[in-house]
Amino acid sequence: MKNVAKGTYEEILIEDGFYVLKIQNETEDKALVEREIDSSFIQFHFCLKGSSQFLFNQGNYHLEVNEENSLLLYNTQKDLPLNLIMQPNSWLLSVVMTIRKFHSLFSSEAGYIPFLSDEFAEKKYYSQEVVSPAIAVVLSQLMSYNLHPFMKELYVKGKVYELISLYFNKAQDADLEQCPFLADEDNVRRIKMAKEIIIARMSEPPTLAELSEEIGLSLKKLKEGFKQIYGDSVFGFLFDYKMDYARKMLETGKHNVNEVGLKVGYSTASHFIASFKKKYGTTPKKYLSSSV
Repeated sequence: MKNVAKGTYEEILIEDGFYVLKIQNETEDKALVEREIDSSFIQFHFCLKGSSQFLFNQGNYHLEVNEENSLLLYNTQKDLPLNLIMQPNSWLLSVVMTIRKFHSLFSSEAGYIPFLSDEFAEKKYYSQEVVSPAIAVVLSQLMSYNLHPFMKELYVKGKVYELISLYFNKAQDADLEQCPFLADEDNVRRIKMAKEIIIARMSEPPTLAELSEEIGLSLKKLKEGFKQIYGDSVFGFLFDYKMDYARKMLETGKHNVNEVGLKVGYSTASHFIASFKKKYGTTPKKYLSSSV
C-alpha cells in the first residue's frame, strides 16, 4: 500500500477473507493507493466524497467513481489489485471479501444476484451505481464512529452486513436488460433532474404532479422510473435524504433542533423530532449524546 501525508488508510479485518478499507485523502494533491487483491475476491467500492480512478492493465484502462456512487468488481479469471488514484479531498470505503464468503451470504438466494448464477460463474462482472440515501447513512456511520476498541469489530461487521443487504435490496424489474425505461437516456436524465429538484427544494418540495410537469414526464413514468433508478418512491427517497442531511447538520454542533427542522422542511420541532425518531430510533438530542 502506498499513501501520502495527511491521507489516512485503515484496514479492518472482519474475519478471514473479509475486510473493510477506509481511505481518506485530505490533501490538496492526488494520492496513489495500491493493494494486492487476487481473483478469489469480490470488491465493493463506495465514494463518499470527491472522486477516485481505478486503474487496470498497467493504467491503460480506468473506471472513475464519483461522490455518492459505487463500483462492484468481480473477475474469477484475473486478479484485480487495487490501483487507485484519489483526487484531493476524497473519501472511499471499500468492502472486500472472498467469493466463497460472499456466496455463503446468499446461498439460498443465489438466483437473486445476477453474477452468482451459473451463467456468470466463470465471467467478469462490474457495476456502477448511485448510492441510495439509506446506504449513505451506513457509509457515514462506518467512516466515523466512537466506540470502545473491543466493540469496533462487532459494530463494523454489523454495519457491513447492513450495507451489503441495502446494496442488493432492489426491485427485480430494476435490471437494465429487463427494463426498457432505463435504457432511454432521456428518461434517466429527467428522473435525475427530478431528484435534483426535490433535493434543492427539500424544505418546500413540489407535489408529484408539479414535479412530473416540470421534468416533462407523465406521473406514471415519474413514479416507476424513480423507483427503478433510486430503489424508492420520490418522497421515500426525500425523507431519507432529509434525515441524513439533518443528522449531518446536528453533528456539526452549530445548529439547534429547531434550526435543523426548519432547514429540512418541518415547521415545528415536534414533527421533526418524530420523523428523526422514526428514521433512527432515537431523538436528535439522544442521538447526539450517544455519538459524542
